[in-house]
Amino acid sequence: MDLGDLLTKEAVIAGLKAKSKKQAIQEMSAKAAELTGLSEREVFDTLLQRERLGSTGVGNGIAIPHGKLTRLDRLVGLFARLDKPVDFDALDDEPVDLVFLLLAPEGAGADHLKALARIARQLRDAAVTKAIRSSSDPEEIYALLTQSIASSNAA
Repeated sequence: MDLGDLLTKEAVIAGLKAKSKKQAIQEMSAKAAELTGLSEREVFDTLLQRERLGSTGVGNGIAIPHGKLTRLDRLVGLFARLDKPVDFDALDDEPVDLVFLLLAPEGAGADHLKALARIARQLRDAAVTKAIRSSSDPEEIYALLTQSIASSNAA
């Protein structure tokens, strides 16, 4: 699975202003609603419900909030680089500044898990995250997220 299948250039926010985890999720829910035609409230509530099960802050300043929605017909990704890191209750207790939001149809099953794994793999690449953190250009961030990491893993 390629992140280009989940993410469009319009779904990349290069400098999201948020003072908290909840505000970051709310801002991204608004963008997701705009891109999918779903209700912002429905997206936000689904993501918050998932966060209550355990933080999606995976460490190293990265969070991957995700949820399943009945009225969605495909996997949809959004990415935001936050202006300032926020507390996300991450596993390593470090604040988060890179957020990849994933929305999936209710019956996505394995595709949802494959997408989460692919996102995590891409954001585990230190060179990719360093370049993303130093960029304020959404198109450049999109290119960094959707580039193949096979070449960097070949060594």
